[in-house]
Amino acid sequence: MTQNKDTSNSMSQQQVITVTGFGYLMVFIVGIFANFFALDKLIVQGDTITTFNNIVSNQSLFRFGIAGWLFVIVCDTLVAWGLYILLKPVNKSISLIAAWFRLVFVAIFACSFINHLSILNLVNNSDYLKVFGQNQLQTQMMILLNAQQNGLLISYVFFGFHIFFLGYLILKSNFIPRVLGIMLIVASVGYQINSFGNLLSTDYANYKLGFILTVAIPAGISELSFTVWLLYRGLKRTKIRSEIIQ
Repeated sequence: MTQNKDTSNSMSQQQVITVTGFGYLMVFIVGIFANFFALDKLIVQGDTITTFNNIVSNQSLFRFGIAGWLFVIVCDTLVAWGLYILLKPVNKSISLIAAWFRLVFVAIFACSFINHLSILNLVNNSDYLKVFGQNQLQTQMMILLNAQQNGLLISYVFFGFHIFFLGYLILKSNFIPRVLGIMLIVASVGYQINSFGNLLSTDYANYKLGFILTVAIPAGISELSFTVWLLYRGLKRTKIRSEIIQ
C-alpha cells in the first residue's frame, strides 16, 4: 500500500513539472508573438501620429496582441501554481512567498492592459471625434500607452523578487541544477535595476543597451534554461519524489 501511494505521488509531481514546463514555454512563444509580431509592429516610440494611424488601420493585429498577452497572463498564473507545488518540499514558506510575488506581478501586468483596451475604445468611438480633435485623441492614446508601460515597470519589481526567491529555492534543492538558481538570482537583480532605474531617472529609458544587458539577456537565458529543464524532467518519466524529499 505504501509503495502504491509513493508511486501515485511521484506521478502527480511528474505531471506538475510537465504542466509547468509547457506553461512556461507558452509564456515564451505567445509572449514573443504578442510583443514583437503584434504590438511592437504598431507602436513607434516617439512618433505619435504613426502609432495612432497604425493602430487605427491595424486594429485586428492590435487586438491579437492584447489577446496574446492575456493568454500569457493565464499561463503565468498556472506557472505560479506549478512552481509552488514543485518547490514546496524545499521550503513551504518561501515557496509560498515566491508564488505570491508572481501572482501580484500577474495582477498588475493584467491591469496595465486595461489601457490598451481603452485605446480601442478611443479609436472606435466616433463620439470622441465630436468632442476632441484628432491631435487630442493622439495625445490621449500616448498617455494610455505610457500608463501601460508604467504598469509594466511596477509589475517587474514583483517579478524580480519572484525569480530571486525561485533562484534561492533552486539553490537549496537537491534535484534542480544549482547553476539555474544562480542565473535566476542574477536576472532578478537586472529586473530591479531596470525598474528602479526607469522610476528614478528620466534618462535611463534612453539607454537601450542597459536594458539588453540587465534584463533581456540574463532573464531570457535563465528563464529559458529553466523552462528547458522543466520540459526535460517532465517528459523524462522518471521518479523525482524521492529526490525532492531526500
